[in-house]
Amino acid sequence: MRMRAQRKSDWAMTEAINKIKPDVRGLKAYTLSADRASIKINQNENPWGAPERIRQETLAQMDARPWSRYPDFVPVKLQQRLADFANWTAKGVIAGNGSNELIQAVLMVTISTGKRVLICEPTFALYRQITTVLGGEIIVAPMKQDLTFDAAAINDAVRRFAPDVTIICSPNNPTGQTIADEDLARCLHAASGLVVIDEAYHEFAAHSVAPLLCEHQNLIVLRTFSKAMALAGLRIGYLLASPVLTNEIRKALLPYNLNTFSQTAAEVAVDNYDRELRPLVTRIVDERDRLFDELSQVKGLEPLPSKANFMIVRSSINPKSVFEELLRRDILVRDVSSYPMLQRYFRVTVGRTDENDRLLAALREIYKR
Repeated sequence: MRMRAQRKSDWAMTEAINKIKPDVRGLKAYTLSADRASIKINQNENPWGAPERIRQETLAQMDARPWSRYPDFVPVKLQQRLADFANWTAKGVIAGNGSNELIQAVLMVTISTGKRVLICEPTFALYRQITTVLGGEIIVAPMKQDLTFDAAAINDAVRRFAPDVTIICSPNNPTGQTIADEDLARCLHAASGLVVIDEAYHEFAAHSVAPLLCEHQNLIVLRTFSKAMALAGLRIGYLLASPVLTNEIRKALLPYNLNTFSQTAAEVAVDNYDRELRPLVTRIVDERDRLFDELSQVKGLEPLPSKANFMIVRSSINPKSVFEELLRRDILVRDVSSYPMLQRYFRVTVGRTDENDRLLAALREIYKR
């Protein structure tokens, strides 16, 4: 009787799992190591955190709001602040629960079985994952051997495959490279589909492609508050596009997708960007350049120049071993050796000066052996 019940249970589980799309079952879930360390330089966060002025102003405003009420269904005030900040129209702005939600929303309203998404690998793994879950097909325009964007390969793929969506992360995660405006403009002219520029790290490059929105109705720009804005824990992102497109993309969002606290903090952060956050961006860029110079002098390491708040480093030692060695020293970096073309690389976020010094001292010790 027990064996019969077990067989029935096994059959039911097989039937249940077979309802999941085969392509989804073949995916590896997007995940992150559960390891912890006092020096956490694995997620491209702002190492100084949100400035006290932003924290206190947000808390003061929240204290005056009833927590029992829903957030604004359409955060009109925040959208206008973001529009002014980005020099765009408020009707062409969508605020989201992190830029990841907005990536998903764009793909949900465009991609189904038979639809194509063009990406430039190595890049952010979520683009491939969401496309696959939705039944779409991934087309890849690989980076050049030096890990810069291959504009010719991108344009060739756009013309040959006519992707419904092309996604370019610039500065690219995890390589830190940017695509030139003239190369992007050629892609926008050639593309029959949408072109999404994920510029989560644009503040560190001191450059944005947002001015191209006026000329190209098929362009979508994604931004986040998780990096330069130092609000990763509140999950805030926003999208800039033609109002015609944002009207459709909003249909993929759940009601009240951005909570009141996050809306309030985003407004305060934008209002205080020049005074409180821009100086932190400058400090991070200065530290990035110093870290690059110091890493370049360690025999066995070859950092790649970056326009973001992180860099990948080519290692003469197996990156997984480097990851473990650093973790034993209470330093957490990102092993990216499973990414295409990055078998010899690990990634480091630019930390505070003291954190970067600890990292450098540890790496010098490891590579001296």
